[in-house]
This record gives sequence, structure tokens and C-alpha cells, in this order.
Amino acid sequence: MVAIRLKRVGKKGHASFRFVVSDKSKDTIGPALEILGSYNPHINPPEIKVKKERVQYWLGKGAKPSATVHNLLVTAGVINAPKVVIVKAKKPAKDEKAEPKTKPAKPEAKAEIKTEAKKTEEPAKS
Repeated sequence: MVAIRLKRVGKKGHASFRFVVSDKSKDTIGPALEILGSYNPHINPPEIKVKKERVQYWLGKGAKPSATVHNLLVTAGVINAPKVVIVKAKKPAKDEKAEPKTKPAKPEAKAEIKTEAKKTEEPAKS
């Protein structure tokens, strides 16, 4: 399946993105079938450059845009549709007071061995 998604480019800490068409199962770092435009979020308002004809062509071929790309294309006026609500999964909050799930087994085992050794030595001394 072919997807339209964002590919990260630019310096560390100052990323910009490209709209690319690539196979959904492949990584975004690899080569893309086609570069459709760019997105620079660091200027106000964010700059969205898109080849509208090529985006319409790929959408006609059955390419599915990612949720973020869909919302950017709606903002750019390429797609006439409502924006998609993007919901990310929440991570469970960590309890600072909670004990760790796994306790180190080796220190406990050594402590038991030492106590047994002391017990055997005490009767020998008397």
C-alpha cells in the first residue's frame, strides 16, 4: 500500500519535513517514490509548499495520507475535508513510591548463605 507521509530533513533541533510518497511497509529514511512538497514549522505562519496536481494524482491512485499529512493538506487547501483528530496513546504514570516489580535475587541469596554460615559456626565455638 502506498502512503503520503512526512520525511524528516534538516539539522538536529531544527527539523523541516518533506511530503513524500512511499510504500507503507518501508522506512521513511529510505528512498521515496516521489517528493510532493515541503513543510517548515519554524516560521510563523508555518510554510507549506505542495504540488497540488501530484497530490491529487497520488490520492486518485489510492495513496492514503497519514493523519498529520491529511491535516496539513486541508490547511493548504488541497483537500476539502474536515481535519482528523489525532489521538496518541497515553503512557501509564509511574508511581515514585511503588516498589520495583523485580527484586534482585542475588543479594538475598547471599544474605541467606551468610546467616546459615554464622549459625553453623556458633555451635562449633561452644
